[in-house]
Amino acid sequence: MSNLEINSSSFSQEMKLPLSPPLVEGSALEPRGCVRKDMNEIEEKSKDIIKFTAEKLSIDEVSQLVVSPLCGAVSLFVGTTRNNFEGKKVISLEYEAYLPMAENEIRKICSDIRQKWPVRHIAVFHRLGLVPVSEASIIIAVSSAHRASSLEAVSYAIDTLKAKVPIWKK
Repeated sequence: MSNLEINSSSFSQEMKLPLSPPLVEGSALEPRGCVRKDMNEIEEKSKDIIKFTAEKLSIDEVSQLVVSPLCGAVSLFVGTTRNNFEGKKVISLEYEAYLPMAENEIRKICSDIRQKWPVRHIAVFHRLGLVPVSEASIIIAVSSAHRASSLEAVSYAIDTLKAKVPIWKK
């Protein structure tokens, strides 16, 4: 047999799992001890979480900050240091910021996002100091009920941040 041939006997038969219905209050399938509130009773205050740090950024940490039981979407943008710029080798980038103004501008971006899209939580984490190649310099996470809102909000956030926020890299 050549490398390009596919032997159908080497693939296992597709196994379909039964779809289980979503758990509904009062259903026989609902786990015991699980108390559910009516959707109107769930009160979760929207959060804008902004952090500047010299420490390595964690994608998991930032994404978990915006998770909500009211949301079906969490969208992320992760900006990393690449190994080249205009044909030159890059080993690391160094970021500086005027923190009072940078934080204020990011709060304005969050406010603008909330006026344009129905989002729940927004997190913007930016690293300062040296950021080696392949490590994250910025993580933006947004949660919303539906994916379109969070995807559009994340795109708007990074574009506006790069244009308006006093953060410099060298």
